[in-house]
Amino acid sequence: MHVPAGLFTARQLKNTGGHFPIIIFCDIIVHMKRGIWFWLYFIIAIILAVYFATRITMTYMNRGQIAHVRGITISADGANKDLTPIATAAAVAPGTNAFRTDLAQINTRIASVPGVRNSAVRRMPNGNLAVTVELYRAVAQWTDGTHFFPLSADGTIVNKPTDMRAENTVVFRGELPNDISAITNAAQSINAHLDYLEWVEGRRWNIHTTGGITVMLPEKSPDAAIAGLMVLDKNHGILSKQIELIDMRDDARILVK
Repeated sequence: MHVPAGLFTARQLKNTGGHFPIIIFCDIIVHMKRGIWFWLYFIIAIILAVYFATRITMTYMNRGQIAHVRGITISADGANKDLTPIATAAAVAPGTNAFRTDLAQINTRIASVPGVRNSAVRRMPNGNLAVTVELYRAVAQWTDGTHFFPLSADGTIVNKPTDMRAENTVVFRGELPNDISAITNAAQSINAHLDYLEWVEGRRWNIHTTGGITVMLPEKSPDAAIAGLMVLDKNHGILSKQIELIDMRDDARILVK
């Protein structure tokens, strides 16, 4: 039986002793050895293999620029943010091996920076580090009676105290619910008279004015009660009178003491 060159009969395959893949590979080389493209691809493959093997070896031996952290980029979810504390927390010692750096440890340090809500640290292909942070956005302030702290819409108190109350800012004191956005917006209209807001019995708000008046808001629709209070003040100047308490918990009647 005639068998074309380069092919094997069943008997020949049987006699290969289980080295059929190797024989096929050698057979392919025999047929391609005269082609210039084969040798070109072969040389390129060898060069690339040597190059990447060298780079990997140098990296793990802590040699070469790619093995070291040369820079750290930090991006935040807002403009005009002071990222200096985050950069300080993310800093690594000069010459630190990029591929042996503990990213979880760096991320833990960044997450502990006041004002950071979420953070992530990635190792870039060039060995440098990229830090992405989501910061709390202050919508009001919280006070302990002495210092003022930034306060986010979800009631998180950011541990960055100041001695001064920010201008035109709603201030809270005491315990807080998980969402203060609605009452914060509503209280903007009374901000000129507002000392602070207080969450009472876990269900409603009290307003404490700069004139020493306590306004007891209803559990439901406190924003409507604040709007009504501002109408009373516009028509009767109630917030400028010598009174101690305005009870608005019953929307059918307002009690003044």
